[in-house]
Amino acid sequence: MPGSVSKQLRSDMECEGLLECFHGHKPLDRICFEVLVESEEPLTVDEIGEATDRERSTAYRAVQRLLQSGLISKEQVNYDQGGYYHVYQPTDPEQVADEMQRMLNDWYAKMGQLIQEFENKYNDTDPSEPNTAPN
Repeated sequence: MPGSVSKQLRSDMECEGLLECFHGHKPLDRICFEVLVESEEPLTVDEIGEATDRERSTAYRAVQRLLQSGLISKEQVNYDQGGYYHVYQPTDPEQVADEMQRMLNDWYAKMGQLIQEFENKYNDTDPSEPNTAPN
């Protein structure tokens, strides 16, 4: 992912790139997310690990990052004789899109504020005066 905004605007991004852009996800996180989206039913971490050809612990860390960012949800399934396990499924895309839109709006407002601060700071200086700002 390009670092600067100008590079990002010139690059060919795909919608899946939003996982990295908004949440800082790793390529494996994206792969795990796609596995869950393509599955017709919720999956366990073991099934996700198998589908991605990764160790259970590696898949688990990716699943935890996806959970933390709200892209997937976790459900507990109880055994009749006691005990339980968890399954994971993608969160409703509309809900995820709404959250990304909220984050984008917050970012836009923050950038607007910083741009205004930049303009105020450098517009108030007299070019004939030496720069006395501390380094």
